[in-house]
Amino acid sequence: MSNIRKAFENGKAFIPFVTCGDPSLEVTEQIVYAMERAGADLIELGIPFSDPTAEGPVIQEANVRALTGHVTTDSIFDMVKRLRKTVKVPMAFMTYANVVFSYGAERFIRTCKEIGMDGLILPDIPFEEKEEFSELCMKYGVDLISLIAPTSKSRITMIAKEASGFVYCVSSLGVTGTRSEITTDIGSMVKLVKEAKDIPCAVGFGISTPEQARTIAQQADGIIVGSAIVKLCAKYGKDCVPYIEEYVKKMKSAIS
Repeated sequence: MSNIRKAFENGKAFIPFVTCGDPSLEVTEQIVYAMERAGADLIELGIPFSDPTAEGPVIQEANVRALTGHVTTDSIFDMVKRLRKTVKVPMAFMTYANVVFSYGAERFIRTCKEIGMDGLILPDIPFEEKEEFSELCMKYGVDLISLIAPTSKSRITMIAKEASGFVYCVSSLGVTGTRSEITTDIGSMVKLVKEAKDIPCAVGFGISTPEQARTIAQQADGIIVGSAIVKLCAKYGKDCVPYIEEYVKKMKSAIS
């Protein structure tokens, strides 16, 4: 069983996201330790990219801040090596195809395995073009996480059949960001996935409050939160760690 599947073994999984290098890699490292302490079941690490098409303004600005601080893929890999000395929860990178291509796809995925990353999420790769990545991920034992959007009803079964780790159900159309309400029929998306394959489903895009998390967790196996955490990084800068720890604790207890 993949490590990522293990994140869903103890009830509903809480999956926080942070952009590496925002406000600095040193702070990112402390954020990850804090997230694990606060009860995160799986942690998503964003590798910044200059044109993050799936992201709303909050995470776009985090990417800009991180890149302005000269964060590189190698420096992020080095941080993960340090984290893995003590951090036990599964971790996945979220980034864009260009980042992987420019590093060299095989070298990137092999390094993920060597440093202890469990999964990879590439939101800009359509299902039809995932082959070259999925083959490398299989070769090195890294889960390539599939995303399913509310619009892809006819494709959900097809995507789910080949999914690994967990299925990332996108709760809202458009880009990432907090939403005042989530209107997508999450239940029917999850049902279609489960009919195709026995795999956990986690829901992301737009979830920010404990109430939203609690409601959606009733229909899915886990909750993914990014923008609400990245907003804390933007607001508090290098002092954000205790605020993030408190927030993760609150969200985790809402779905427990």
